[in-house]
Amino acid sequence: MAEKKDYYEILGVQRSATEDELKRAYRKLAKQYHPDANPGDKNAEAQFKQINEAYAILNDPQKKAAYDQYGHAAFDQTGGGGFYGGGGAGFDMGDIINHIFGENGFESGGFDFFGSGGGRRRSGPRRGADLQTNIQIQFDEAVFGTTRDVNLQSTESCDKCHGSGAKPGTFPETCKNCGGSGQERIQQQSIFGSMTTVRPCGVCHGEGKIIRESCPECHGAGKIRKAKTLNVVIPKGIDNGQTIRLGGKGEAGDKGGPSGDLLLTIYVQPHRLFTRQGNNLHLEAPITFVQAALGDEILIPTMEGEEKYIIKPGTQPGAIATIRGKGVPNVKNNRMVGDLIIKFNVTVPTQLSEKQKQLLREFSDEMGDEYRDSKKKWFEKILGKK
Repeated sequence: MAEKKDYYEILGVQRSATEDELKRAYRKLAKQYHPDANPGDKNAEAQFKQINEAYAILNDPQKKAAYDQYGHAAFDQTGGGGFYGGGGAGFDMGDIINHIFGENGFESGGFDFFGSGGGRRRSGPRRGADLQTNIQIQFDEAVFGTTRDVNLQSTESCDKCHGSGAKPGTFPETCKNCGGSGQERIQQQSIFGSMTTVRPCGVCHGEGKIIRESCPECHGAGKIRKAKTLNVVIPKGIDNGQTIRLGGKGEAGDKGGPSGDLLLTIYVQPHRLFTRQGNNLHLEAPITFVQAALGDEILIPTMEGEEKYIIKPGTQPGAIATIRGKGVPNVKNNRMVGDLIIKFNVTVPTQLSEKQKQLLREFSDEMGDEYRDSKKKWFEKILGKK
């Protein structure tokens, strides 16, 4: 069998990664390799399973501690070299059990070998999975905000059985084998004496409850898959690639657990005039060389309409001007608004009549030798000549 890939390597993080770093890495990779985004791609499906397996271990502090100390062997129950088979010699069994389960794994003669905490039920409430989707909006919708209907499919609590999984009029029964704990204790002899192993109940499969008659709507799952439409508010100032988290709008939880969240990534279409950098808008405005030389009053387009602007005489090509407060609102504080930054591009006519050419020659003559020689002097300055 091929050697399993390191969980940290799968998520692309260092072994010292924090909980937030693990979560960010997982979300990025899960989105990239999600089957919905890669239909029919078996390689992506396999990657997605590996990513989920790695995160399930590294996101659990106790399992992570076991993995950090013993690697994949901490979870190998095949008997060929794991802690539960014949190849576990040389390891402190009590230390391993505490790392992996964090509970009473063994008891001997009424004496608690590995701590005083009670057995943890495996059938408790579990949070539902997060859903991820994306939408595309116009540039002006990102600036001013908007609302959008988002269509998606998710699991919801079954209306017929109210999530119990049992046929209406009946109720799940407490498992008599485990008394509802979801666990059973198996006694066995070892070098330590008589010991008891705690494992999921073989009758109820760790659920603690047994459903005699399943709900005909959800077939005992307690959840059904539904199509739903959410009206989502897109806030002012949202930027391309940013994600909105909608709490409780993801997959339904199990056993009364809370629903997951919906992660909605926003993609903004580019504008034909404006580009965005942070909360500032940038605009390139063409002006004639006459306007640049003499100055003029022009109309500058903004996201809210046209704005009058006075071009100063002698404006140079590439000159920058700023109109305060005509940019994009800050998505977290709409009272903070960016600026509109204008770059003036001086246009030079490509076709001139003879009269126009003569007027320019006269203009050049009128400016004198200093103006005509300015280009030569500029080159000399660059070359270090006097």
